[in-house]
Formats: sequence, structure tokens, C-alpha cells
Amino acid sequence: MPGIQTTPLSEPYGIIEALPEGLTGEILDGQVHAQSRPSTLHGFASTALGSELTGPFQKGRGGPGGWWIIHEPEIHFLRNVDVAVPDLAGWRRESTPRLPKGHRVEVFPDWICEILSPSTASRDREVKLPMYAHYGVQYTWVIDPIACTLEAYQLDAGAWLEIGRYTETDQVVAPPFTAIAIDLGDLWMD
Repeated sequence: MPGIQTTPLSEPYGIIEALPEGLTGEILDGQVHAQSRPSTLHGFASTALGSELTGPFQKGRGGPGGWWIIHEPEIHFLRNVDVAVPDLAGWRRESTPRLPKGHRVEVFPDWICEILSPSTASRDREVKLPMYAHYGVQYTWVIDPIACTLEAYQLDAGAWLEIGRYTETDQVVAPPFTAIAIDLGDLWMD
């Protein structure tokens, strides 16, 4: 059909496009990875953190504003080749006044948050975090909803430097979101 381009299934992105509904696909280190939707522990932590950040940082309610915060964007670090779907991502509006409207986001975020699940924790830490550093994402948070922890990292000379480690019910004040304190206990299901 004229005007419609499809990617052959022999290409990694074609495999992602052909995944059944309910599966999320990524291309990491040249390999296609598919996973089902996360557990409620994972989803609860993601939703709670997103809610904490959206008011003050995206909408400017009780905070400085100036950010876009999005759940599970499909980020194309290299179009159809290096594709990640972090749990949350944020872009500073000063450098990204508008986000693309399509599903392929080719503007690199300033901050990414990965929420660990038993089935994806090693891939998040050993594959995705190095990829984010390679492409210059400035901040990464890693949340473990089972251990009730948040680790904050900042990119320093191409490597991750831990800038904070929080547990249980600590108050989180970590870059790049230092204008408010986040009650870590609000991210965990009872």
C-alpha cells in the first residue's frame, strides 16, 4: 500500500511491532526482549512515583515545573536499533519544549527510572543502565519495590556515580528532583 512503510519481521523492530497485545518489546545490545505487564507491586510503585513527580515538576503545583514526566515511553536511542521502554522518564522543558506525538521518542530523556522486577532486574542493571550512560542520560533512579529501596545515580565521565541510597520510609531529596521530599513509604503496597 503506498505511503505505508512496514519493517520486515527479520529486522528486530519488526519483531517488536508484531508482538501480541500485552507484551512490551525492547531492543538491547542487538537482542529483542519481550516482557509481559508488570506486577501490581511494580505498577503501584511506578504510579505512586509518577504522581509524586507530576504535580510539582510537570504541572508546577508546589514545585518548580519545567519537566515532562511519562510512564513507559518507547525511547529510540538509535531508531529501531537501540530501543528501551523505561518505567518512567523525564525531560527538562528548557531543552525539550515539545515531545513528539508518536510512539517513537527519539529525544533522549534527562532522567530515567527503572523499577525492578525479579524477571527483569539483571537486564535493567547490566544492560539498560550502561546503555543509558552510553547515550548520555544524566540521572537514573532504580527502585526495588520488594526490598523497598531507591538508588539515585548521576552520570559522571560516562559512568554512573551513586548519589543517594534510600530505604523503607526515608525522605528522598535526590537530583534532579531536589525541590521536594518524596516519602519513600508512599511507593510501597501494604
